[in-house]
Amino acid sequence: MKKVTLADVASLSGVSKSTVSQYLNQRFEYMSKATKQKIEEAIEELDYQPNYLARSLKQKRTSMIGVIVANIMHQMSTEISRAIEDYFNKHDIHAIICNADDDPEKEKQYIEMLRAKQVDGLIIFPTGQNVSLYQKMEEEEYPVVFMDRLVEGIYIPSVVVNNAEATYEAASHLIKEGHEKIVIMTPPLTISPRVERVAGFKKAMAEHQLNAESVISAEISEIQKEMKMLFLKEDAPTAMIAGNDRVLMEMLAFFKREKIAIPEKVSLIVFDNIPFAHFYHPSITSIIQPAFEMGTFAADLLMKAILKEETVKENTRFQCRLEIRESTKPKK
Repeated sequence: MKKVTLADVASLSGVSKSTVSQYLNQRFEYMSKATKQKIEEAIEELDYQPNYLARSLKQKRTSMIGVIVANIMHQMSTEISRAIEDYFNKHDIHAIICNADDDPEKEKQYIEMLRAKQVDGLIIFPTGQNVSLYQKMEEEEYPVVFMDRLVEGIYIPSVVVNNAEATYEAASHLIKEGHEKIVIMTPPLTISPRVERVAGFKKAMAEHQLNAESVISAEISEIQKEMKMLFLKEDAPTAMIAGNDRVLMEMLAFFKREKIAIPEKVSLIVFDNIPFAHFYHPSITSIIQPAFEMGTFAADLLMKAILKEETVKENTRFQCRLEIRESTKPKK
């Protein structure tokens, strides 16, 4: 069978090859609805498959971008990645998603591999440990956006949330309900969101002359052990904040095993997007992050950088929302 060409599409639709090319590259600014429909119908009738390799050589782009996720197990990461993929799919650009497992070496390998494949740009949830690589991309003005995390001394646009303010609000809510023995539990404070969340918690506690050092930071595998030690004490907490979804899983497992009732014995808030939070019994009070909006915003930032359009250079912070549910109640 003869290969269908762009010229065949142009001939059938009654327009020039350049108009078909503009349509394929989604440059519709001066194209009428009727012209777009004729081209679309011709492409469908001829079963035309664009030559992506030829297009990439002409545009000096590969129509591929890379997303390096710190840990795909986090619901937040999954939601953001989906939003990014949706955005670029609409622009006929393929997203390659890699999971770095919060491992700097894996992150380094993925950055180098994706750049070797000449992807048009990267969205990275940075470990913060590959500073020289980040600096190189910054100096080269390579299209890159950081997601969820900041890296000190690196001036790459970052899309993050108001971690400190959100945790301050959550702790303040518990304090208003009469709780004084409040603990926040997080993984090790190795990345900016965890550091900021603890800072917001400490600020709220200090303002009310409560123990601002009620912070436990431990590896996920050690969370239940830390919980056991915590609840063996006479002054066990009456309220807790889980620093992310994986910490929450360990907390819930511990509470179930030890038959510690929520919220009768301990009120609970989680900082993360939990799919089951609203129908879990009791439903879980959550600090909700606008993951899809953040992913779409980051994708648009990267697209503008790829096209060398004017865009924001500074960091962008999205606002979280505290959703009060059944897992918190006033202390009697």
